[in-house]
Amino acid sequence: MKIERLAIPEVVLITPPRFQDNRGFFSETYNAERLKEAGINLPFVQDNQSLSVERGVVRGLHCQLAPHAQGKLVRCTQGAIWDVAIDARTGSPTYGKWVGAELSSDNWSQLWIPPGFLHGFCTLTGNVMVQYKCTGLYNKASERAVKWNCKKLAIDWPIREDEAILSDKDAQNPGFDAAEGWFSYP
Repeated sequence: MKIERLAIPEVVLITPPRFQDNRGFFSETYNAERLKEAGINLPFVQDNQSLSVERGVVRGLHCQLAPHAQGKLVRCTQGAIWDVAIDARTGSPTYGKWVGAELSSDNWSQLWIPPGFLHGFCTLTGNVMVQYKCTGLYNKASERAVKWNCKKLAIDWPIREDEAILSDKDAQNPGFDAAEGWFSYP
């Protein structure tokens, strides 16, 4: 399992090996001991899956507040996404900064997004399947969101604004200033 820290060191890109033969492949996609060695030592309590049928679907930028904050281990099992994590921990040296990675069924990479971060992605292909493990259960009262294309964050999305396909809910998200005080550092 390849473990790679990104520009925000708490966000980790994980690439499990695939063992291929004439039948297909086998991959150990989750190993608690290997993740613990990488500093990811929270229990996963919920698995989520989404299907996006078109290129340009944007989901996010989402988080949940404490005591229901969620860390997420995200992977794309069909198609490809551009996945982003934004540090929303007030006082953090990387507050308001983002990192991104392409996750796809081809590269088999996963992204660890710790609690205290916003998360979102856009689809790079049609018929995209995304699966993610969460360290907290969904709690509607704790959910928060920020506008995906907030100018203050300046996320380098691989789609144009006029290509974005949003839910009605995500189209109404506020700017990043709303996130002030949602989480604290450390």
